[in-house]
Amino acid sequence: MFLRVATLALLPAIVVQGLSVKKNTPRLPEATGDRQGQQGSGPILSLLIVGDSAAAGVGVETQQDALLGAILQKLDKHFTVHWCLQAKSGDSSTKIMQNINTLPSAPYDVVITSVGVNDVTQFMGAKNWIAKQKQLYTLIESKFSPKLVVATGVPPMNEFPALPNPLGWLFGQYAAQMNQKLRAFVKLHSNMQLIEYDLAQYKMLNLNMAEDGFHPSKEVYQIWGSQVAEKIRQAL
Repeated sequence: MFLRVATLALLPAIVVQGLSVKKNTPRLPEATGDRQGQQGSGPILSLLIVGDSAAAGVGVETQQDALLGAILQKLDKHFTVHWCLQAKSGDSSTKIMQNINTLPSAPYDVVITSVGVNDVTQFMGAKNWIAKQKQLYTLIESKFSPKLVVATGVPPMNEFPALPNPLGWLFGQYAAQMNQKLRAFVKLHSNMQLIEYDLAQYKMLNLNMAEDGFHPSKEVYQIWGSQVAEKIRQAL
């Protein structure tokens, strides 16, 4: 209720700021490179990444420097990784589910998700959002039967350099409430693990975000990918 009231109270300011951010923030392309392939040596590991612009590698030039590449760099000495990337900039939870439905049903050892930022920008409440996530992960289970699902939390958007206050603060509140629901949901599923962004840690390490102030940089992707790879090695 508080967040709904705050949104309405701040509506004039966030409309002005939203238009300004959209006008002045550079629109970076998705990372180039193959979105399906095989790499490494050792036992076969099938891996699927689904999601939004962060999953698609916006913020860096090539998939080698994006989340996919960071994960492969950590796993290809331990596994022969068969991988597929299905992600698109701007996709919300609903669109991500639509895209997943276009993929053939097939078993994957690991499915990695990056979902939420575009739901925040649509001011989706946490209750509705977690209902969407339950649909999403039910769909993932039914189509891919993964041994492990690594869910990436919604980043703390109040820390995004591109977002001024009160817009950044408001988006951060939405993200925090979504993450609270997601943590509780993940704890109920033995085959799920959660990755949470820690932009405060990145600042301590003097790591910047991408030039648009909205997406991960190569260094942030490397940390994210390392965390995902560690979850995979521990589980499998």
